[in-house]
Amino acid sequence: MLQATETILAELISFPTVSSDSNLDMMGWMADRLEHHGAKVELFADSSGAKANMFATIGPDVPGGVVLSGHSDVVPVTDQVWHSSPFALTERNDLLHGRGACDMKGFIAAALAMASPLCETPLKRPVHLCFTHDEEIGCMGARALVPELQRRGYRPRMAIVGEPTDMRIIEGHKGCCEYTCRFHGLEGHGSAPERGVNAVEYAVRYVTRLMSLAETLKTRTPANSRFDPPWTTINVGRLQGGVAHNVIPGLAELDWEMRPAQQGDAAFVKDALQAYVETELLPAMRKVNPAARIDTQVIGEVAGLEPMPENAARDLVAQLTGNHDTGVVPFGTEAGLFQEMGMSVVVCGPGSIAQAHKPDEYVSRDQLSQCLTMLEGIAKSIAA
Repeated sequence: MLQATETILAELISFPTVSSDSNLDMMGWMADRLEHHGAKVELFADSSGAKANMFATIGPDVPGGVVLSGHSDVVPVTDQVWHSSPFALTERNDLLHGRGACDMKGFIAAALAMASPLCETPLKRPVHLCFTHDEEIGCMGARALVPELQRRGYRPRMAIVGEPTDMRIIEGHKGCCEYTCRFHGLEGHGSAPERGVNAVEYAVRYVTRLMSLAETLKTRTPANSRFDPPWTTINVGRLQGGVAHNVIPGLAELDWEMRPAQQGDAAFVKDALQAYVETELLPAMRKVNPAARIDTQVIGEVAGLEPMPENAARDLVAQLTGNHDTGVVPFGTEAGLFQEMGMSVVVCGPGSIAQAHKPDEYVSRDQLSQCLTMLEGIAKSIAA
């Protein structure tokens, strides 16, 4: 089974499914393979028609069962120095290198390798293979797919999201909210700054307020928080504006994110920012230019994964792996979206998050083997 997984992984890595590009070739290849083994495959195209989600079912069409979830997109390799081609699987010392090897085509390859034995197994409950697009830029695919699955009446009992955790059982993670703010001021000559509305200046004021809120969030740290860091965090990712030293910039763009550690923090931050914009920034900008405005685009607001006292997926994976030490992580996944569907959910997959997004990304054969053992156990647990 391990050799079959490596062969599949080599195929998956050969598809350069960077989030900015189409994933249709990879989705088509996986769909053909799954249908060949007898799975029922549904593809859900996005509005552009250039990307798709996949939801494949093996076993009976009944409620319950388990979802094996992974995302098809990978981050870019631009400006990274690799020692081998990032889109060709390369083996060195039992480590399998390639973009997406751990994040997260290794898990997808293991799930696909299980398709043949699963289709030959008399299952009492279905196994669903759920592969999405654009997780790396805001879980766009899963956010579109989950409502569609609910509309069609799918009711799986549990989900295993195969993000790289070194095969540790992760039962909780923070949410992830990403925003782009555009500040529309008024251009002018730099010698008369009072005659313009400096968009960069107001963006900097906004960032200053963000940093103040970031410090306030530390005082709202949840009791007994298991996250590291334990509080809700804010990060400013990009601030861009201006064209020359002597021109008042009329436009600035700001990218920032927030990772809530508890319910309520996101609303606290957004309410504080709205009040600051409406009572301070906009009145000052509109004294000079009544048409000045600040637009906020929601890139993604993805729910966190809440640790739950009762979690069938956690208990099953612990039983199969023999590892009863569960944890939480600060990075986000699609797991919270499945939890909102009513499933019990864990994150557990081969590879280390420390390797994700880096040059010479890799997954080890040992980790893939552990993943296959877990998936084989899941198949046995729902077999007739």
